[in-house]
Amino acid sequence: MISKKEVKEVVTEVKNHFVNGIIPFWKGLRDDEFGGYYGYLGYDLDLDKKAVKGCILNSRILWFFSSAYTLLKDDSLLEEARHAYEFLAKSFFDKENGGVFWSLTYDGKVDDPTKHTYNQAFAIYALSAYYEASMDVKALDLARNIFSTIETRCKDDKGYLEASDRKFNRISNDKLSENGVMADRTMNTLLHVLEAYTELYRVGRDREVKRVLEKILDLFATKVYNKELHRQEVFFDDEYNSILDLHSYGHDIETSWLIDRAVEVIDDEEHSLSKRITPITKDLAQQVYDVAFDGHSLAYECEKGVVNENRVWWVQAETVVGFVNAYQKSGNSEDKFLDAAKSCLNFIFSYVIDKRKGSEWFWEVSKDGKPAADLPIVDPWKCPYHNGRMCIEIIKRME
Repeated sequence: MISKKEVKEVVTEVKNHFVNGIIPFWKGLRDDEFGGYYGYLGYDLDLDKKAVKGCILNSRILWFFSSAYTLLKDDSLLEEARHAYEFLAKSFFDKENGGVFWSLTYDGKVDDPTKHTYNQAFAIYALSAYYEASMDVKALDLARNIFSTIETRCKDDKGYLEASDRKFNRISNDKLSENGVMADRTMNTLLHVLEAYTELYRVGRDREVKRVLEKILDLFATKVYNKELHRQEVFFDDEYNSILDLHSYGHDIETSWLIDRAVEVIDDEEHSLSKRITPITKDLAQQVYDVAFDGHSLAYECEKGVVNENRVWWVQAETVVGFVNAYQKSGNSEDKFLDAAKSCLNFIFSYVIDKRKGSEWFWEVSKDGKPAADLPIVDPWKCPYHNGRMCIEIIKRME
């Protein structure tokens, strides 16, 4: 069992890394000439100032600086958030058709006009955080606008759709389909719509958002969660039939705490949601602990019985938060989860954080900590969202 002194030391180490490592790194990627933040830094630490700027990356940066400001009250962080917000609102938002584009060129022109539901969700997530930090009502209005766009143009009577063209005509979901399948629906998009709506409801308290959140939780319970296998299914056809035998360890541990957060924010007076959903999130966390955690870190996923043993940056970050959440949800009685969180943090600090000057976290390392030298430090998916949020959650939950 970890002592109170050890917990304090962990929080101090995490906060120091957050303030003196992650935050300065991302401040350094600010593009003051064309707006937003640079989109690519290779493993060799060569910054490509003309790389495309993904909306997911810039939304996550907006969320990061907004949330960091809310926690630390450092005005420089609010200024970074404002810079990110202005770029998103001016250049990524499609004023003619609604929603946000997938990516822009380095100088702010539309690169890929795809309207992906996953991408719309992250814009809402970021705008909600910026509204909380700045109290700029225009940001909340824009978040509500995109919420309405998702609800009217990115779903059908069975649930949420994936990819659309500029005018919201449905197209192939190549951006969130992996492992050799083409999915009509994904757990990942549903999860991040839930996450975004949770934050929108928390800061805006719109009754319609709450109503939709409850329906999404029902989809997780009835369509995504596999009770027999103690996991979520990942890729589906249009009727929610799973199309691949895949256990995504990182998504399951992330889901376990994000769904708990949603239930907490909804604050169901009769506790009927909690009674129904909490056993699912507990089961997800327990199964990940049992089958994917080796005492030090978490494997990536298991496809058709074959485990991918690589240690991916975002999976390790979500593991820390998920295990701390499982410990706290147990009434601080399941010490194994807290021990596991600390062990994973030790692995992160030893191997996943890149100690080279001018870098941040490696994208991926082997089970024994060797970094993958063919993967970048920053790209449209590699961002300060998972690791920055890990730091924020540890500070808020344990300080």
